[in-house]
Parts: sequence; structure tokens; C-alpha cells
Amino acid sequence: MLRILVAYGSKDGGTAGLAEMIGDALADHGYDVEVLPAGKAPPPEGYDAVVVAGALYANHWHRSARRYVRLHVKTLRTRPVWLVASGPLDDSARKGNLPAVPHVAELVERIGARGEVTFGGRLLPDAKGFPASVMARTHAGDWRDADHVREFAAAVAADLAAPRAATS
Repeated sequence: MLRILVAYGSKDGGTAGLAEMIGDALADHGYDVEVLPAGKAPPPEGYDAVVVAGALYANHWHRSARRYVRLHVKTLRTRPVWLVASGPLDDSARKGNLPAVPHVAELVERIGARGEVTFGGRLLPDAKGFPASVMARTHAGDWRDADHVREFAAAVAADLAAPRAATS
């Protein structure tokens, strides 16, 4: 059974919940999945595949997600990896494939990730700090889409099951 690590960076728990959704959906495909905060996640050597998820704040991918990838570039280049962003506070992530934010796009290239996806985010009505508390007045809600997550997990599972040509 393939082991998959889902490491995430989350400030207010929305991306942590999304990471759990991803982990559950991958487990439904028969994988042994561990979901951990990126700051506490072990090195990827013990896993067959890795998903790194990070919340988006002001068009920046969560610091701990970026840090995890940068710390483990060499090993991640040898594994199937997908990068996930969570953040749009509307249904734009579900309507079409949003382009990766610059941090994610750069890391996709750097590690040769098999893919990246952006999911809708969550903003609680009682969000703390600036600008979240201001945004919450007009944009509070939850745009994480369980069907979208299941479609992503199915695509990851299909990719992992597909034979790969040997490279020299």
C-alpha cells in the first residue's frame, strides 16, 4: 500500500480542514495517508507520494508550506508531488483551473511536481487580525468544495496507478 503525506500550512484552520478532506479522499482510494501540519511533518523519505497544501494570504502561499518544500527539494524531486493552494473567497476555484500563484508556480517547476490545484477557501465571520477581520464583513463563508477535492484525489490516484516510462 502506498503511503502518502499531506502536509499543510494553515493560519485559521480552513486549510487544515481542507488537508483532512484531501487525506480522507485519498484514503478512500486505498492509500495509507498521514495528514500533518507542515511545520511538524517529517521529511518525505518515508512516503511514496506527497501533497503539500497551503493557505493563500494576499496572493502568497502559506510560509510553512513554502518552507517544507524548500527544505526537502532534493527528496521531493524523486517523488510524485502535488501542490495545493486554498484561498479564493468565491466559487472561482470551482469554475475553472486558476493559475498558480507565483510561489506555487515557482516551486512546481523547482521540484517537478506532477500538478497543482487551487481550492476555494474559508473565512470565518469572526476572523481576527487585519485584513481578515475587514474582509470577513463582506466575504465570510466557506468555499471548500468536497466534490472538487474528491475529483482531485481521483486524479492523483489515477496518476499514481499509471505506468511511468523509465527515464535515463
